[in-house]
Amino acid sequence: MTVRYIRVKPQVNLFAPAVRAFGDVAIVGRFTLPATNPPPDPLVAGVPVAFTDPSEARRRAPGELGEAIALAFGQTPGPTLVYGVAVNSATPDFAAALRAVAALNVQLVMLANTPVTAAATTAGGPLALLVDHVVSVSTTGGDGQERMGVAMLTKGSTTVADVPKALANERMVYVAHQSDQDVAAAVTGAIAGYEPHVSLLLKPVRVNNAPFTAAQIDLINGSENLDAGGPGGQGINWLTSPSLIPGQGVFLGEGYTGDPAGKKFIDIVRTVDDVSFRLKAQLIKSIGNLRISRSGLRALVAQMEAVLGPLVSAEVLDGFELIVPLLVLLDKDPATLTADELNRIHTANVQRLVQVLAAVRYAGAMHRISITLKFE
Repeated sequence: MTVRYIRVKPQVNLFAPAVRAFGDVAIVGRFTLPATNPPPDPLVAGVPVAFTDPSEARRRAPGELGEAIALAFGQTPGPTLVYGVAVNSATPDFAAALRAVAALNVQLVMLANTPVTAAATTAGGPLALLVDHVVSVSTTGGDGQERMGVAMLTKGSTTVADVPKALANERMVYVAHQSDQDVAAAVTGAIAGYEPHVSLLLKPVRVNNAPFTAAQIDLINGSENLDAGGPGGQGINWLTSPSLIPGQGVFLGEGYTGDPAGKKFIDIVRTVDDVSFRLKAQLIKSIGNLRISRSGLRALVAQMEAVLGPLVSAEVLDGFELIVPLLVLLDKDPATLTADELNRIHTANVQRLVQVLAAVRYAGAMHRISITLKFE
């Protein structure tokens, strides 16, 4: 056998962090099977079915559900995957259907052809259940389960009070319209087609809609004073057809969430969810492997920088700062540590818990431009 003074046996154990989709949709709705020639494999109430083809959705779930799925797919860009969850037409059990949706890895949820009405928004009503669903799953569900809901006002409504304060939540998107189609499905599909950090302002929505007048938009949006109070915003979006955009089209008039006092814009909520998942997916390999030591904590910081750095390069983030209080103590001369500092190091090792402070500066898109034009 040949003499080899150094033998190397390479073993490759590459780790690829999990990737979270940003535009998978779940639509809950009624469907009506034709009395004659029903499809051989219709949907079963409460059982999610994944669709990638709108014609298949129309075939297996004719009626409100199939049309909503097709309308979501009809957006450009739009979703690549839509789950349909059927409810019984006569006695729809939306609560059971949303429990089934809770187990799905989706980022957007809506109820087909369910406008904001008093009956839909009262306790136990379908839209009240939708709000409870997106909030509870996003806060107590598993990693990557965060999601937003989309709902539409009744046709022609400009009344902000239609949405009760209890349902004004940053995880909801409300849309005013003047259309006979399921606008919520169209807007859901439009949102799904864009990466989380993209503002939804003036993004196209493929739906038939008569534009609101300027006075009606003021009722929906509230007054705007860019020199004093800044942009308006009352938690409701609207569909518009600006004359400054060439051609005829329908666009989303704003990108508001349902809570103007919270995270006001849709892209902020979606980006927070996306960045949080990226960090978790990158760091999961560190759990049980990295040591609570100077080298271990520096490796932890490097892994977080590997996630946040590219987002800065892509101009999603303006910058970030990572602080590990325990690393600051470990970098000190051990002889200079106080009793309290030594105890904090000891506690971290005993509890095996490391705290990291991350400050992220988000680069928001321009939504208004104020120009002072002076002729002399």
